[in-house]
Amino acid sequence: MCGAGRLAGKSFGEIGWMKKSRTEYSVRNTTVAVIARICAILAGFITRIVFTHMIRQEYVGVNSLFADILNALAFSESGIDTAVSFALYIPVAKGDKERQKSLMHLFRNFCRIVALFLLLGGLLMIPAIDILTKDYSKNYDLIFVYLLYLMNCTASYLMVYKKILIEAHQLGYINMIYQMGFLVFQNILQMMVLLYTKNFLLFVSVMSLCTVLNNIAVSKKADKLYPYLKDKNVQKIPKGEKNKIYRNIYSMLLHKLGMVSINNTDNILLFILVGIISNSIYSNYYLIIGSIRQILNQIFRGIIASVGNLGAQENREYIRKIYEASFFGGQWIFGLSAICIFEVIDTFIELCFGRNYIFSEQVTLVLCLNFYFTGMRQATLVFHESLGIFVYDRYKSIAEVFVNLAASILLGRYFGALGVFLGTLTSMIAISLWIEPYVLYKHYMKASYWPFFLRYNLYILVTLLMWYGENLLCRHVSGCLGAICVKRLGICVIITNLIYLFLYYKTDEFRLLFDKGKMLLKRCKELH
Repeated sequence: MCGAGRLAGKSFGEIGWMKKSRTEYSVRNTTVAVIARICAILAGFITRIVFTHMIRQEYVGVNSLFADILNALAFSESGIDTAVSFALYIPVAKGDKERQKSLMHLFRNFCRIVALFLLLGGLLMIPAIDILTKDYSKNYDLIFVYLLYLMNCTASYLMVYKKILIEAHQLGYINMIYQMGFLVFQNILQMMVLLYTKNFLLFVSVMSLCTVLNNIAVSKKADKLYPYLKDKNVQKIPKGEKNKIYRNIYSMLLHKLGMVSINNTDNILLFILVGIISNSIYSNYYLIIGSIRQILNQIFRGIIASVGNLGAQENREYIRKIYEASFFGGQWIFGLSAICIFEVIDTFIELCFGRNYIFSEQVTLVLCLNFYFTGMRQATLVFHESLGIFVYDRYKSIAEVFVNLAASILLGRYFGALGVFLGTLTSMIAISLWIEPYVLYKHYMKASYWPFFLRYNLYILVTLLMWYGENLLCRHVSGCLGAICVKRLGICVIITNLIYLFLYYKTDEFRLLFDKGKMLLKRCKELH
């Protein structure tokens, strides 16, 4: 993997930084992350099919509900994660081990506080469990199931600070390999549990066990890579710098609150406003759409440490060009994926789970629009976090939460599941989609936002018009369910890519990405 083995054991500062090194690290992390995520998702999807057929439909909803409740409670960790990662980029690039030790000591304490907060918050939610699950048969002790989920979520944060140090050294692929291995192992064990015992409690217990084992394995790997983590002689961070980190953490907490309102409240609102069956149906759509989103997001998460290094060493004009090229690549990838998902997902779900797990076409359209616009934000979010811009628009997330919840509840009462998802789409288009790049241009790029804004809208217009035309064409496809999926997917992939290529191949953004690709291939040949 372009010399990955020879570079893996070296630290960020030991390798020596050139522009092509950032590209190599980004591609290596992204490639491993995407492959790992695909393998884990495929194993998880097979487990999901077995789970859906072996466990009653209402328990599919319970599984999703508990996961979303705890994801909503756990948003705080991500704020600490991003803020400390941002603080690490410069000392890691300089090879300053003393500074890294100090930050890791601070981060370790924060993670323990987060774990305690999550545990207490989760325990306080127990009285609400009986209310939310009042319509369920009590064949299982749902409180005990919930506690297993809580233990799994809490355990995942106790050693996360070591994962962040690995990420900051641009060796995030190591984390992904461990995560993939344990997820696949977990899914194999869970399928065996379902096939031989059909025991829901044992199914959840396997998840908690594998989370703990994964944390232990990554912790030992980090200790081996960075033995100075065991050093007891740790310098204190000056009060002024610590206050700056606290401010960054606070800012990121607000941002993550907005992300939680977008990604993790729909299931809960469906449960409350629409009912148990809609929640179960959505869980399958969320599995597929969320899995594709996770794979594509890895493309951007794989470059996040490199962007942090970029911000520490390059001028704003060069960073702006890299951002605009990344944004262009993101809108292409997510535009293509959204069109393909819309044309295939209903047929695919009918094929795998049955007709009783299908939403109306209008609901599917809104889900795919949410996916598309969320994807359009990914490049901006990576630069937003890596360059420390999150301080300037921290309060927009509060507005996003209120708009999302108010719109989803109001529309959900009148239009059911469609209304809940429309509320999420409304809040995203009204607030985050435009404010985040505006803040990036104003406070970091120091350049006019309007040329980018016009290009942004052009990307959206082209994709929506193409989407409409391809949908008319796909409606004429016939055959068995499997054949329909394959034919529609082929139509969308070929036509979308040809149109994008015809329209954009002369643009600066396309040329920059094309040149980076050629440079990487040349570098790979040199290494081998």
